[in-house]
This record gives sequence, C-alpha cells and structure tokens, in this order.
Amino acid sequence: MCLVSDPDSFDRDVLPTPKGASRALLRSLLAPARGKVRLAAVLLLLQQAAVQAGPLLVAYAIDRGGPAVRRGDHGPLVAVAVGYALCALASGLLQLAFVRLSARVGQDALLDLRARIFRHGQALSVDFHERYTSGRLISRTTTDVESIRELLNDGLQELVAVALSVLYVSATLLYLDWGIGAAALLSFGPLSLLVRSYRRRSLIVHRRRSTAIAAVIVKFTETMNGIRPVQAFRREAANEAHFEELNRTHRRANTATTLAMAHYVLASRLVANTSVAAITVWGAHRVASGGLGLGVLAASVLYLRRLYDPIDRLGMFLNSYQSAAASLEKIAGLLAMEPSVPEPAAPRRLPARPAGSPGREVVFEGVRFAYRTGGEVLPRFDLTLRAGRTVAVVGATGAGKSTLAKLLARFYDPTEGRVLLDGVPLHELAGPELRRGVVMVTQEAFLFSGTVADNIAVGRPDATRAEIERAAKAIGAHDFICALPEGYDTDVRKRGGRISAGQRQLVGFARALLADPGVLILDEATSSLDIPGERAVQRAMHTVLRGRTAMVIAHRLSTVEIADRVLVMADGRVVEDGTPAELVAAAGRFADLHRAWRDSLV
Repeated sequence: MCLVSDPDSFDRDVLPTPKGASRALLRSLLAPARGKVRLAAVLLLLQQAAVQAGPLLVAYAIDRGGPAVRRGDHGPLVAVAVGYALCALASGLLQLAFVRLSARVGQDALLDLRARIFRHGQALSVDFHERYTSGRLISRTTTDVESIRELLNDGLQELVAVALSVLYVSATLLYLDWGIGAAALLSFGPLSLLVRSYRRRSLIVHRRRSTAIAAVIVKFTETMNGIRPVQAFRREAANEAHFEELNRTHRRANTATTLAMAHYVLASRLVANTSVAAITVWGAHRVASGGLGLGVLAASVLYLRRLYDPIDRLGMFLNSYQSAAASLEKIAGLLAMEPSVPEPAAPRRLPARPAGSPGREVVFEGVRFAYRTGGEVLPRFDLTLRAGRTVAVVGATGAGKSTLAKLLARFYDPTEGRVLLDGVPLHELAGPELRRGVVMVTQEAFLFSGTVADNIAVGRPDATRAEIERAAKAIGAHDFICALPEGYDTDVRKRGGRISAGQRQLVGFARALLADPGVLILDEATSSLDIPGERAVQRAMHTVLRGRTAMVIAHRLSTVEIADRVLVMADGRVVEDGTPAELVAAAGRFADLHRAWRDSLV
C-alpha cells in the first residue's frame, strides 16, 4: 500500500514567506546606500520643482507680460523666457545626475542580491535541492532579479516623480485658485479606488506570471541537461508538447497582466478627462464673468494635464512594482529557508590524527531516519565502524545503503539518534572540519568547468602539482590525463564532457584521495567504470584504503572483495554482518548474491 502525501508546496513554486519579509529584504538591499538614496531624493525634488515652474511662468507671461508689452516694456517677457530656459536646463541636468546616481545604487543592490541568492543556495541542504529544482534557482537569479532591476532603475523614480508632481501641482492649483484646486483634489477619490483595485488584481496575475516563467525555465533546463536520455528515448516530441503547454500558460499569464493594465488605464483616463473637461468649462464661465483671470485659467488647465498625466505613469509603476513584489516575495521566501543541516552554534574540532593513524571510528548511535516526503527509511539501529577498516554495504535497490552513506557524510541529519566521528557528534562539527574528516565519492562524478588539475584539487585548493599528480598516479588516472591534449591543464568543459564517464570517475577518486580524509565513502563509485577501468581502480584501492576508515556502497560484488567487513541491508536494516568469507559460507542473502555474480562471470 502506497502512502500519498499532501501536494508539496515546492511543486507549486511556493515557499513560505514570513510577513514583511519582502519589504525587509528591499530595505536591507538599500541600507548600504542610505546617503546616496537621500541625495537622489533631493535631486529629484529639485528636478520636479524646475519642471513644475513652467505653467506658473506661462500664467505670469499672460497676466503680467502681455500688459507690459502693450506699455512698451518687454522686460517681463524676457525674464519669463530666460526663466523658462533656465528651468529646462536645470531639469535636464538634475535628471541626468539622478539617473546616474540611482543606476549606481540599483546595480549595487542587484549585485548584492545575486550574491545572497548564490551564497544561500550553496548553504541550503541537499534535501532542499532535491525538492527545489535548479531551474527555479536560475529563475530567481535571472527573471526575478530583472523584475527588481526594473523597479529600482525606473519604477522608484516614477513613483517619486508622480508623488512630487501631484504634491507640487495640487499646492500650485490651490495657490492659483482655491475652487479649481479643491475640484481637482475631489477627483482623486475615484482615482484612488481604481489604484487600490488595480494593485490587488495585478499582484495576483504577476504571481502567476512569475510561477509560469519559472516553469518554462525549469523545463528548458531539465531537458537540455538530460539531452542524452531525451534523444535516446525519443522524447523530443513529448517534451516539445509539454514545453508548448508551459509557454501557453506563460502567454495567458502575460495577457492577464496586460489586460489588467489596460483596464486601469482606460478607467483612469476616463475619470481624468472628464474632470479636466468639467473644470475647464467651469473655469471658462468664471473668466467670462470676470471672477477668474485668463492667465490663471490657462495655467490651471496646463497643471490639470500635468496632474492627471502621471496617473498613467503610476499605472506603469504599479505594474513594475507588482511584478517586482511577486519576485521579491519568491526571493524572500528562498532566502528565508533554513538549512535542515545547520551549522553548529559552538563548533567542536576533531581530535588530531597522528601520522600513520588508522582512520577514524564511526558510530551510529540509536539512529532512525525518515525523509520529509515519505515513510521511514532506516528504523532505529546502532552500528560501529572501527577505525582503519573497510566496510562494504550491499543490498537491493531501496534497502537504505545510500541513505546510510548520506547520514555519514551529513547530507542529512538523523530523525533520531546521532552519528559520531571519533566520539564527536557530526552535528557539532563545522562544515569545513567535517569535510576534512569525511569525503564522499558518488555514483555520478561531477566535474566543474576548468582544468583536470583544478578538478582534482577541489578538496585541497592549495595542493601542489606534484601532490595532484601523485594522487592521480595512485588511482591509475595519470596515464590517460597525460594523453589529453594539454595534460593536467586540459579544460574538461561543462560537466566534464570532454572525457569519458569512467575517466570522470577516476578524476573523482583522485580528488578524494588528495583530500586525505580519515573516512572515505564510496557510494557505488565504480559503477561508471568498464572492466579494465574497474580492475585498475581495485588495484589502487588496496593501497589507497589502507590506513583509513572506508564505507563502500556497491552493487558490483567485485568491489566487496577488498572489504574487511560486509553489511547486507534489507528494508533499512542490517540483516547480515561479517567478513566476505563468513557470509559466503553462511549460505544467506550475500551467498546468493555472490553465487549469482560468479555465475555471471562464466
């Protein structure tokens, strides 16, 4: 009977986000540039003052300059012209200074944000990455960061400019004529309702759009990373159909954001144009009756257009803001995730290993383990691995072999109990200290872009070339490395694609040996090797594993022959324990596996 768990929020690209985390993240990004932000605000304040002075100068030219010209005095008009030119020049220069300063602040904040995502992504535990795909992390650092860039570079400027414009224009209208100013302010009642309604709708659609584009990136990344099985099993057509469906979902999400914006613009312009028309007609009647000056009416109409024109720009800002808010929400949720394997508050150090010491002792004490998404994998058990001994762990797929290895490497913490290394619990060791004591070679030998030498030295970046070559020789990788075009300086390219799977595995072995850990875990690490390669590795392993504690997870029983002790696992329990010879003689599960393996060699 299969147990079906509730749908995982990870599958919906939804992470729990603490209340206010998005705003706190934005504040923390801008905190280092408080002084620059204040200066930018002052520049924008002065720039808007220069811009909004124009209609006042027009009113002065009509009401004062015109009569002065009729009297033969051109001074007021000349003053207006000079003032208008100076305001235009000042506005342009202040705008330039603001854009340059705000761009610098925005870029610094985005660099900080990308670094935080990358750093935090590396710190999160293996179980997080097994549930939260790399495509979503890519989406967080690209699409979502780009949305925030648009907000910082353009959106905040629009918001401040709109707010200042409304304040300047409202104050000036009230100064020119209380009636016109009050009528203009009353029209902001329905406009504020429109803005509030648009904010609610647009946040929903922008969340959907962010999730949709992340799904597209996830599918693209998974397909290209798995291009070999895709082509081997002719999955191109099925993948294309799925990708098209995801694209259609993304298109629908984009269409929804566009329609929400269009509805807002249509309604806001209807309210604005109606208000301008009504106030202009009323003002014209007052001019005709002598209750209002023509220059004041002309300036008021110009200011009314400036009052309502930013409403469209406010919609653009809200569109940018809601897109960035949805992105900030996802990034804040990611950054709020805590590692399930946390660093200790007061880390301890491992006891020093004297030269020639036989590795380190490993103890599983009352350990039980269950994955978050499934049932119990390892029922409670106790196990001691003596220092300097090689222990092989065999069993059927799903027996718990790899889980045992991951607990020893502290990719996971036990649900109950603890794992000790020379008497020190693993959860009390800092990451670097643990990685110096325990090294794991997995079934998939992952190589980074770079030289062969760099890949071997991953565990010991300060290793000399002689030490790197010595490790490669010990594992039997030296000859094939020397045969490469540039030897140890050959770039293995993305994921080590320039060399074969077996050669990548040998480089992984050399990497582990150079790190010289007290405990070495080999999780089916010979599975990618052909028969000659496996024999070469086995010859090297006799020497390499001597003097250190080793746990070997293997399906190939040829690897088990070098072990001092064999554990046979079934359903998360150790059902057989002894030397290879003892278990063969006992006629149990291991004996059956050994007999089947021998028959396969005939």
